[in-house]
Amino acid sequence: MTENSFSQPIAHISVEELAQRLASGDSSIQLVDVREPQELAIARIEGFVNLPLSEFPEWGDRVPTLFNPQAETLVLCHHGIRSAQMCQWLIAQGFTNVQNISGGIDAYSKLVDSSIPQY
Repeated sequence: MTENSFSQPIAHISVEELAQRLASGDSSIQLVDVREPQELAIARIEGFVNLPLSEFPEWGDRVPTLFNPQAETLVLCHHGIRSAQMCQWLIAQGFTNVQNISGGIDAYSKLVDSSIPQY
């Protein structure tokens, strides 16, 4: 996933909205975290599937079997840049309801849950 000049607009969800969705127990949403394993060791939000961008060659071809392209898919990273890249890629793969989590886990820690460490 080296191409970063995608043309599709990306929908965004705030960390506050994410917290509400997580608290509601909505099992229909798909949660993807594209951060690296060492980042997950520092801070994580339960329920996310980890697909590190650096390991794209290992998981890229399995995405259609791991996730439903029509289901709502929320993507997380540290600040929102890598997750935006993943959102663009998912849209290019035919995913129809993808949202980037604005501000990433950093914003989630600052605005929603201060027990999640910042790094």
